[in-house]
Amino acid sequence: MGKILSLDNPPHRASMFAVAALVLAAAAPVAEAQTAEATTDTSNGPATLNTVVVTGTRTTTLQAADSPAPIQVLSAQALQTASGNPDLINTLAQIVPSLNAQGFGGDQANQTLQAKLRGLSPNHVLVLVDGKRRHTTGNLAVLGGPYQGGAGADLNFIPLAAIDHVEVLTQGAAAQYGTDAIAGVINIILKKKASGGMVSGTYGNYMDQGGVTGEVAGNIGFKPADGAYFNVTGEVRNHGHSLRGGIDPRMTDPSIIDPAQGGTYPNTNLPNTAGYPYANQIQGDAAYHAKLAEFSGGFGLGDDVRFYTFGTYGEKNAASYENFRMPNKVSYTDPTTKVTTYPFPYGFSPEEATKERDYSITGGLKGVVYQWNWDLSTTLGNDRIKVYTLNSSNASLFADTGASPTDFYDGVFSATQWTTTLDFSRDFEVGMASPLNVAFGAESRRDAYEIGAGIPASYQAGGAQSYPGFTPTDAGDHARRNYAGYIDLAGKPIDKLYVDVAGRYEHYSDFGSTAVGKLNARYDFNSAYAIRGTVSTGFRAPTLAEEFYSATNVGPTTAFVQLPPNAAAAKLLGLGSGLQPEKSISYSLGFVFRPIPRLTATLDIYQTNIRNRIVGSGTIYGTVNGTTYSQVATDAIIANGNALDPDVVATGSTGINIFANGVSTRTRGADLVVDYPVEYVFNNISFGTVDWSIGATYNQTSATSVRDTPAALATAPAGQPPQALFNATAITDLTTAAPKYVVNLGGLWTRGKFTVNLVEKIYGPSSEMQNDDGDNATGSVDPIYKTSIHTTPITNLDLGYQATKEIKLNVGAINLLNEYPDHINATVLAHERAADDNAAVQIYPSFSPYGINGGFYYAKATYTF
Repeated sequence: MGKILSLDNPPHRASMFAVAALVLAAAAPVAEAQTAEATTDTSNGPATLNTVVVTGTRTTTLQAADSPAPIQVLSAQALQTASGNPDLINTLAQIVPSLNAQGFGGDQANQTLQAKLRGLSPNHVLVLVDGKRRHTTGNLAVLGGPYQGGAGADLNFIPLAAIDHVEVLTQGAAAQYGTDAIAGVINIILKKKASGGMVSGTYGNYMDQGGVTGEVAGNIGFKPADGAYFNVTGEVRNHGHSLRGGIDPRMTDPSIIDPAQGGTYPNTNLPNTAGYPYANQIQGDAAYHAKLAEFSGGFGLGDDVRFYTFGTYGEKNAASYENFRMPNKVSYTDPTTKVTTYPFPYGFSPEEATKERDYSITGGLKGVVYQWNWDLSTTLGNDRIKVYTLNSSNASLFADTGASPTDFYDGVFSATQWTTTLDFSRDFEVGMASPLNVAFGAESRRDAYEIGAGIPASYQAGGAQSYPGFTPTDAGDHARRNYAGYIDLAGKPIDKLYVDVAGRYEHYSDFGSTAVGKLNARYDFNSAYAIRGTVSTGFRAPTLAEEFYSATNVGPTTAFVQLPPNAAAAKLLGLGSGLQPEKSISYSLGFVFRPIPRLTATLDIYQTNIRNRIVGSGTIYGTVNGTTYSQVATDAIIANGNALDPDVVATGSTGINIFANGVSTRTRGADLVVDYPVEYVFNNISFGTVDWSIGATYNQTSATSVRDTPAALATAPAGQPPQALFNATAITDLTTAAPKYVVNLGGLWTRGKFTVNLVEKIYGPSSEMQNDDGDNATGSVDPIYKTSIHTTPITNLDLGYQATKEIKLNVGAINLLNEYPDHINATVLAHERAADDNAAVQIYPSFSPYGINGGFYYAKATYTF
């Protein structure tokens, strides 16, 4: 259990690290006059610009610095330096400003955090491993926030120690890789060394306790035969719960706990509850134990053909605390003796738990025939998650029979993807300034999504407290097939102009056909200055999880149903016949500057328009505090076969959420990347090399059109505003909940055996409109309250010492000065506390871009051989 923080907003500070970094960077050219030219190993920094990249191009000789598209290359050493909290999602977010990582999620989303590029959805990012499509998670984020609907690839099932480097393409590439790559592509390149290896161990925790993290990882390469390699990685990682919530007002209200004032059972027992009065532990990290493995191998089959294979396997057990239940939530009164039994005399904290298995395996052949490079591969991936509710009870079942399980199997959800690709490429001399690269290929993909029902006690009569199991009506097995073909032409018509044109055709078994294209060009005025630009279109079919996910989430006084858009019950809401695809068009214009030796800077401005986006609705209430708000919403719940807790229906709040098309958005922004390595020499004495870096992103999303709310839903009690399908919460989750800008100011100093990596990460303002669950005087659930997080600097520091040739030691901190986000709107919290609403426990906004846990401090040791 973590240390309890003050309910007052923690103070923020003016950052002196940012000022110092800029002053030292400005001094660098002065020192340069006295220096020999630095020989910098750019693998120590965030980008290796001379690396030949394979993302965003079908050619095989293009370097990152010469790319017509904005691409960042993150070396293994850069990843390890930033990986004090050893998972891939947070590591990438520390380095790439335009990539935002989810810091906290509700319920199951807290166990599978997502990431997104350029302020768009996690579903707009395509993840590749060695250029092959990675399968997506079976876990869907459904409880609101800027990551709602996210069902992208779970990057945290790929061990950091297995990665050679990562290429992040921060622009649309649907024509080249697939029609969901609207925001960009993350391509993870695995290690393929045939010798050597490493073992590392990391230990850390939050400054304010909780989140204890331990990790051990190892990688080794073998050479089983001439021209062959086999590389293996293993990792074990543990992470503990953290507690960052406030006091549950139910635990301090005398009218509830004092029998002299009419309080109901438990009376004086509550103060004996573990952690009282902070026994409600819903706001904080999930605990998990993960075991990961990866392999990569290849060998020759004659002179012109090679076989290759790679794969990952992982198991993760995780659990998240849910809202505390008062002791009188579950009881049984004997009809004969009239004696009431309370199975949890001190109350109870249910946990949502998962047992997850994730695997992916790829096999392929590649070679050369008649000067054509060819590559045939197939990849099968699956993520299967069994769901449990622990330390809970079915209150209705116990009230009727005096018995109920305390642990429930809630069911399973599973996502499977099987992709087969065939690619060809060849250079042709056609009289241009460079050969014309011709690439084409085809892809076949089958996606499947399954929901399996839980045991009857998990869902009958309202189900288990906190998370009722999946019902037979929720359950189902769904699939689609997709076939695609593409062509890509790239070359230099004249000496300084590089042009890349691509087109792609796709056919979906459930949505028909579409065609997308991309035009990419770069003009180098000289070796110091270049301009580049892109126009591209994109298409994204809804994920099967968005189409078919269905579940019920309950709190002590709430019950909300995630209604599948394709369900018959959805037609009661006037939403038609399910989800439709999104379509996009993107423009970008970039500038490359190399005005002096070793200084490289790129600036890219862009606009992405997405029509008919699939968005999670705001909560559409059926009842609020026991009063009917929308009979249509209640009828839809009943029609979907969901049985709700009778106590909640009688006195609490119920409602539905649903994914629907209907919001078109325009995202405008800019990305800046600057890298300047300098060696400092004074009086012929070297004081080391500093790799100065600036990474910055700015983006603003606006809703250009919003679908009208169907008349059936636009209802409310007299005197209340009508409910909206996409209310202010849903819109601000798209437009303002992500920081307006993120700036990384970095300096990596290396001298001999010592390294110091200092990064000042500045998060711009973000906000979300919220309601108070109807706890105001009028009972309105209109989201009229604004929760804001103001501009916040976060300092990351890593100190390294190369103790021997083989052993390196690191200590460091992510969020060194222990910054916290602003609290949720004070009026909302005041209303919830006055109403004894358990929602008042959640004092920090879940959309915080840097989480809710404060500083994380770690130590790490690495042995390389």
